[in-house]
Amino acid sequence: MFRSRRSGLVRRLWRARVQVRRSADGEGEDESSGSGSEIGGSTCGQAADSDPARPCGGGGRHPDDDPELKSVTFSVLKRLKERQLELLVQAVESRGGLESGCVHFPRPDVRIGRRTVAPHVLTCLLWRWPDLQQPHQLKTLICCQSYGQQDGDSGPTVCCNPYHYTRLCGPESPPPPYSRYPLERLRTLSPEESVNSSTETGASPSLYPPPPSTSDLSDLPGSGRKRSHWCSIAYWEHRTRVGRLFAVYDASVNIFHELPHGDGFCLGLLTSGESHERENVVRTRKKIGYGLTLSKEPDGVWAYNRSGHAIFVNSPTLDVPNSRTLIVRKIPPGFSIKIFDYERSEMLQRTSNSDLLDGPYDPNSVRISFAKGWGPSYSRQFITSCPCWVEVLLNINR
Repeated sequence: MFRSRRSGLVRRLWRARVQVRRSADGEGEDESSGSGSEIGGSTCGQAADSDPARPCGGGGRHPDDDPELKSVTFSVLKRLKERQLELLVQAVESRGGLESGCVHFPRPDVRIGRRTVAPHVLTCLLWRWPDLQQPHQLKTLICCQSYGQQDGDSGPTVCCNPYHYTRLCGPESPPPPYSRYPLERLRTLSPEESVNSSTETGASPSLYPPPPSTSDLSDLPGSGRKRSHWCSIAYWEHRTRVGRLFAVYDASVNIFHELPHGDGFCLGLLTSGESHERENVVRTRKKIGYGLTLSKEPDGVWAYNRSGHAIFVNSPTLDVPNSRTLIVRKIPPGFSIKIFDYERSEMLQRTSNSDLLDGPYDPNSVRISFAKGWGPSYSRQFITSCPCWVEVLLNINR
């Protein structure tokens, strides 16, 4: 008897489930290693020591490879329509490289042994992160229909496309003891306290104009205003800027070297003009792959690492307040981080101490390096020593 197409798709998905790969020891500061516990370097969650998930295909036993998990998975998948299974196969086999729609599944949780998980957590466990523990570790991407919805108003179904979700980075490292303000105090400072404190240290309370509200960052429909970009992106190779500034108008943008489907800022089309490109630049460009996605959201700007290697981020709203210590956050593949927080930016600009600034400082600029880190925890002290990096210039009161 011939197997149905639906059964074939289900078996195809089961074979594509992933396992955790551990990075080899002694990698130094390579893209999948490096200490995040030192001052000046910070990494995200438990997956910092894990390479991107890969399909299980003769490379070791899946940590949850048991008959009960298989039975539950088959039971869930067989409740999907053929078109939904095709979308799921497309997303899983392309590892998110191809744009795929939402895969809706009834919201009630499923039970695996003594553990009860939501359907979208199950798909993320199977095809992306076997170490995933709780739903709150996930963030819905802006491309998903359920983005921005609460549990109560999201309807009877939930999207189970694992590539419509990303892992959230863990909490920030605590500030060093010489930081003038602990993070908890900064979160509760009133505007009057901020002005008084900065005046005592000789800093101007209006050193930088506060950023506008998020509603000011979008064009008002029917207002007749010319559409403005919310950020510009500059691509650098070491100290050399390559190509022109790329202005971003849409709510999200892909920055990539090669992508099977999609648009955005393609770094693979840019050339530095040098007759012989440096070898480390060529190697690093190949590691960019699917790159990252920047999205402008109500609470700030988010970066989602779509590549197979870590990215490294430095941002004014991720730094320790009023400190000379440079904080570079390591973002593993599949993880997201809020690289710029509007509210925190306004608060920090009220409490900033100009005496601690070394040279020119842009409070609305974020720097992201591909595959190679820099700063106190790495051999590269400056981002200009990194082979490939981008500068995100946010269009806030510019």
